[in-house]
Amino acid sequence: MNIIDSSGWLSYFADDSNAEHFIIPLNEPASLIVPTVTIYEVFKVILRESNENNALQAIMAMQKGAVVDLTPSIAMAASKLSIKHSLPMADSIILATAQEFNAVIWTQDSHFKDIGNVKYFSK
Repeated sequence: MNIIDSSGWLSYFADDSNAEHFIIPLNEPASLIVPTVTIYEVFKVILRESNENNALQAIMAMQKGAVVDLTPSIAMAASKLSIKHSLPMADSIILATAQEFNAVIWTQDSHFKDIGNVKYFSK
């Protein structure tokens, strides 16, 4: 299973120099987990920087994976991980979701670079 964090999705949708790193998990939508917090973050950024139509198209693409809601157990695990790794809320939710589903996180967010089961690509 794979999770692309918000930075990876945004890189892919912007077709920037790191976009190619996220093609592998995107080509396997059956093994793609999409935490709802990534939908929030991606929609917000694209809406702010472009327009609602582009933001909606991005979210439709993201929903090809299995969208996972924030459950009480994931929220509590995220709280613990936030404290343990000094992570912001969204990143801790992504990490807790990854651990719940034994998924690899694909990211260019430096908060994740020293955490196990992460494929980190610097910007």
